Formats: sequence, structure tokens, C-alpha cells
Amino acid sequence: MGTVTIGVSIAVPEPHGSLLQERRAGFGDAAAHGIPTHVTLLPPTEVDASLLPAIEAHLVEVAAAGRPFPMRLSGTGTFRPLSPVVFVQVVEGAEACAWLQKQVRDASGPVARELQFPYHPHVTVAHGIDDASMDRAFEELADYEAKWPCTGFALYEQGTDGVWRKLRDFAFGGAVVPSQAGHVERGSIPASHGLTRPQSADQG
Repeated sequence: MGTVTIGVSIAVPEPHGSLLQERRAGFGDAAAHGIPTHVTLLPPTEVDASLLPAIEAHLVEVAAAGRPFPMRLSGTGTFRPLSPVVFVQVVEGAEACAWLQKQVRDASGPVARELQFPYHPHVTVAHGIDDASMDRAFEELADYEAKWPCTGFALYEQGTDGVWRKLRDFAFGGAVVPSQAGHVERGSIPASHGLTRPQSADQG
């Protein structure tokens, strides 16, 4: 069946997603229209196509253990000079994203992998373009703000044309955004992070 390149991410919903995609294109990032605006949970990963059913089953389990949580973006950051990226910062929901991506990449699952850099949730708005345009992206989106209730994530596949297309959505097991009281139960992520640990997730 050959191999496919997949990724798992949280989509930035409308109208924020299209706005940031258009701004990214406006800064001169030619890849912008092929990449839906997102927060990465699993970076581009080449897998055997025959593994897709097992990967989807794994993601169903990860999503079932999750609960909706608040996401908020605010301001800009950069990975330069280590990596030529300017991004909008995730200022609320980052810990929940970190927990999720760890479950997606869990060593017991079908997409276990190590990361090149420590995980840092973000929304890329410029990548690999000239320094002046990177500076402009950093400055022009410095006051950017957006928030929404995150209710799940999605599996994407990169086509031979370089465009990322959604294969399937995965909704969290809960339907209501939790309160922000910060109550902590034994064996769970704090309620303010929006995710409870499944009983089987003792690796994390």
C-alpha cells in the first residue's frame, strides 16, 4: 500500500483560521494555502498506509479520554535563530495540548515517535521566509487575540501536491467546556486544563 505522511492537530476555527491563513500568505509564505491553521499534536510523520485503521482507533481512544477545554491565542513569538518560524502564542490550553500530544505519541501506540525539539504548542504564521517578512509577521500580529472552546482534534494527510487534507475529526468524550475553578481529582489533569487521564495512561 505504500506510505503516507500524516499529522494530528487542533484546527483553529473560523473566522480565526482563515484570517491567520490569509495573513500568513500575505507575509509571503507560499505554503500557507496548503496548511490549514492549526496547533500541532503530531508533526508530519511518514507511516505505512496499512496502519491508518490502527492509528484512527488509537486516536479515538485518546479523544475519548479528553474533555473540552478553553483555548486562547495572544501575541507572537519566534523560534529564531534555532528554527525560521514566527508564531501566535497559545496562552491558555497549552498544558492540555501538551498532555494530548504525549498521548498521541505514546510508546504503546501506532505512532510512537520522538520529537526533534521539546513540544511547544503554537500557531505558525510564517515559516522559512526572508527575515524582513518574518519581522513583519512578528510585529503586525503582536496584538492578535482569539479564543474558543477546543472540543477535539483531527487527523490530516499530506497529498503529493503538498496540501494537507483532513481525514477525520475526533471529538472529546465530554460535551461541555469545564469550569475554571481549578479543582483537582486524584489521578487527573486539573480541571482547568480540561483533560482527565484515562486509567490506562500510566506512561504519562
